[in-house]
Amino acid sequence: MEGFARAVEDGLKLSKRLVLPGGLPPPRPLAGMDRGVGGGGDASVAALLLPSAPMAYAVVTDPGAVDTPDVPSYQPYVYGRLDPPALIPLQMKEVDLSVDCALGEAAVTVRARWWLHCITRSRDCDVRIVVPMGDQVTVGRRSYNTQVIEVEDHTTENAAKADSGGLLKPQLFYLTISQIEGGADISATIRWSQKLHYDNGRFSVDIPFRFPYYVNPLPKVFMKREKIQLTVNSGFSKEVLLQGTSHPLKEKGRQGEKLSFRHEATVENWSSKDFNFSYSVYSGDLSGGVLVQPSTLRDYDDRDRFCIFLLPGGGNRKVFRKAVVFVIDTSGSMQGHPLENVKNAMSTALSELTEGDYFNIITFNDELHSFSSCLEKVNEKSIASALDWINLNFVAGGGTDIMHPLNEAMASLSSAHDVLPQIFLMTDGSVDDEHNICQTVKTELISRGSKSPRISTFGLGLYCNHYFLRMLASIGRGHYDAAFETGSIESQVLRWFRKASSTIVANISIDATAHLDEFEIDSEYIPDISAKSPLCISGKYQGKFPDMVTAKGYLADMREISIELKVQHIKDIPLDKVLAAQQIGLLTAKAWLSSDKQLERKVVKLSIQNSIPSEYTSMVLLQTLEKVDAAQKVKQKLKGHKGPDEPRRIPLQCLKLGFGDRAATRENLVTGFGDVKPLETFEILNKAAGCCSRLADCLCCMCCIKACNKMNDQCAIVMTQVCAAFACLGCYECCAELCSGSDS
Repeated sequence: MEGFARAVEDGLKLSKRLVLPGGLPPPRPLAGMDRGVGGGGDASVAALLLPSAPMAYAVVTDPGAVDTPDVPSYQPYVYGRLDPPALIPLQMKEVDLSVDCALGEAAVTVRARWWLHCITRSRDCDVRIVVPMGDQVTVGRRSYNTQVIEVEDHTTENAAKADSGGLLKPQLFYLTISQIEGGADISATIRWSQKLHYDNGRFSVDIPFRFPYYVNPLPKVFMKREKIQLTVNSGFSKEVLLQGTSHPLKEKGRQGEKLSFRHEATVENWSSKDFNFSYSVYSGDLSGGVLVQPSTLRDYDDRDRFCIFLLPGGGNRKVFRKAVVFVIDTSGSMQGHPLENVKNAMSTALSELTEGDYFNIITFNDELHSFSSCLEKVNEKSIASALDWINLNFVAGGGTDIMHPLNEAMASLSSAHDVLPQIFLMTDGSVDDEHNICQTVKTELISRGSKSPRISTFGLGLYCNHYFLRMLASIGRGHYDAAFETGSIESQVLRWFRKASSTIVANISIDATAHLDEFEIDSEYIPDISAKSPLCISGKYQGKFPDMVTAKGYLADMREISIELKVQHIKDIPLDKVLAAQQIGLLTAKAWLSSDKQLERKVVKLSIQNSIPSEYTSMVLLQTLEKVDAAQKVKQKLKGHKGPDEPRRIPLQCLKLGFGDRAATRENLVTGFGDVKPLETFEILNKAAGCCSRLADCLCCMCCIKACNKMNDQCAIVMTQVCAAFACLGCYECCAELCSGSDS
């Protein structure tokens, strides 16, 4: 993301050319920006330039087009082009946030309107919208929607640019809208969903809603009204209490388990903090319910849908004593930050084991190394020895072999008694025998019955097969998670470990099958109940659910527990939308393992119906044109736009995980994370370096180039372009030395 931050930094410097209405200057750059991003500047400055809310940017390749749309500033003309382009953040006129919480998901909708305040009306440029997840954008008479289509659908534009849209980094989606005229308004409706966090009986969520100061238009020009709407629907007949919120909210309605809140006010500046809130569903002990909803005509399956949702409650249920085996990938591709983050997380996880637990550690690459030949009791001495062993043996090198260490872990846990056996597997690679691993493990776990070990899996980066890991966790009644950025590995691993190691009810069974003609859950087996997370089981059924269903399981002291679940036929919670992402992930894992084409078709239908990309579908940017008069048709034709009946489809990039990269695993490539990007440079500076061997690259204002004594005409032309480019970016000191050097 350093390249993106540098482009925004260049854009803010370029906006110095603007004279806003009223003769006021543009906002001053951030403190410390004069040192430059990536050129000795503070890393925190670069972080501040990354979007922390839905943002729109003018993509500027020609600095001569930068001017106020209505009142020209008569700045000197600037020659040359910028490659990569500068990104000027656009001023925002309106913003409206809506958050709908149901079960464990939050559906977020942001409606925003920006204006292209930095491009003269006689010119146009591309506009890049960067959001957590996009849905619809409108520009004047053009409307853009993201649409999910089948992979076999070849009606997309063959010549679409690679930067038309996709993921800049995990959870950061972008779209590029082409040829927007200066002064135009850009309206966007942005929708995405994210999981609610759960801790000690409290649900919470953080919504990116922190806008930088430079997107605030002048108060005399635009009145800013901030609107926030929040609804909470627990799905159960339980009392819901709002625990905390970052923005002032007024309760507008309460109907059963559904609450609504609203905030609307005129503000001087747009929100400078994320919107976060938390609420609790009153539950003294284990509780839950069964939500059922009839199928619709657009469903992939004509059977009805159900969701069993179980809350661990606020009671102090005893956590199972456990025997834990950590199985850690130390192949060559794990070198550097990935392995260091895993090592830190492992140290914390070991310190959180309690007396009465057992543990062992296995590292694997081409070979296998164990901390101990048997399970060790948790005590101060054994944990200290384990930490010393980790420091010596967590060394990256060699290839990847998963089956051997898994067999070793299962064998070591066969001797565990009166504890819950658990395996925690972490890897960043994909191997050839993944199907065989799943089948072998499934056979072994079935033979062990209720005493079989739980297998939880964690994927690091983009090269491992996340559907294999998800399937293995589903077979092992464990938990799957992943980290796609090196900076989030440690926190994600700890969250995953705490969730999987806090079992309070094991061996769950549901008695609904006795009353129904068909009952199929999306996962392979029903996982245990964790004190750190609600349990959500989705699936399809045929027949008639009884009024009450009983869930049974075993507590840590091996007493059986029964939980009565009321069956509710709901209409105001769109179960298909709430459960879609979970179902697509689980069904894709099943389809991968079984090579079942019917399951693949189900995933395709789910993906298209819910506008969620999958491995068997693609997302495109669909451009449609409203009805226009003859003059506008001619103008659009000259710009290469199609007619209103010919929607243009532009494919978006990097929205699939894939099924692992075995070639990258064999070669031990280490760039399987979305935050590893090559450095970018200005094209004109590359030309300058190419035409004069002693002309050094200059990538920031404080790093001056000293030209050689003898310069040819090509060097002189390039130097003039460099000076012009740096002048428009505010690099006056550097430009002065460049020009004075060329005179000699």
